[in-house]
Amino acid sequence: MILKKLVCATLLSTSAITSFIYAGSAHAIGFKVETGVAGPNGVTNQGAYSQFWQDSGVTTVDFNNGVAPTTGFAKYSFENGGSSSVRKDQWAPAGANGEVNDTSYLAVFNGDKVTINLDSYLNYFGIDWGAISNNNTFSFYNGDTLIKSFTTQDVNTVAPISAAQHGGERNGYLHFYSESRNDLFNKIVISQASTDGGGFESDNHSFKIGNGRFKGFDPQSVPEPGMTLGMLAVGGLFLRQHKKQKLQSASKS
Repeated sequence: MILKKLVCATLLSTSAITSFIYAGSAHAIGFKVETGVAGPNGVTNQGAYSQFWQDSGVTTVDFNNGVAPTTGFAKYSFENGGSSSVRKDQWAPAGANGEVNDTSYLAVFNGDKVTINLDSYLNYFGIDWGAISNNNTFSFYNGDTLIKSFTTQDVNTVAPISAAQHGGERNGYLHFYSESRNDLFNKIVISQASTDGGGFESDNHSFKIGNGRFKGFDPQSVPEPGMTLGMLAVGGLFLRQHKKQKLQSASKS
């Protein structure tokens, strides 16, 4: 009877662990919206920065030199060019407390898109997004395989900053992060579907190279695959030892 209970308990435990593996195997990229933080040396006129911008392994593109990089770790390319560009005007994404950003930022307009090709796989990407307009979309890819897309509708209602210089349109710092190793990405596409006004304004892009889930915003504690297999092995070893003890006891009686 005791052995039967142990077997059932072990099977239930194994089933629960298997569900964790299955949950981790589905494509998933999460996001969180915050106000962001001040920039280098506490500056507030360059838009909001990621709270991780100074962390080891994090690279930030601030566009302050007036161009989007076309070489190096992150390579930006405009699909059509046109009115999309790195520019400086009142629509620059706001600072962490809604401050005016008087530096250059990335703007995508009129059905255009910008592709960011990355030299390494990432598990984190952050942007200062605003003023948030309709038909803005972020898409994350592994090669040519789409992992996840986010639109204006996903973030506008939870964006924390209402900037006066944008007529009250929302702003916020968006953290996108991998929830499993299957969700690492090496390409990001920023697009604006509308051709009748509105744009996609973003600044202070932060990237983090990683080979697992991003630890800053794990939505739940999910065992890594190696840990899970270890738990299964321990459970199986425990069951075998218990069966051996039962057989030894039976032979002595």
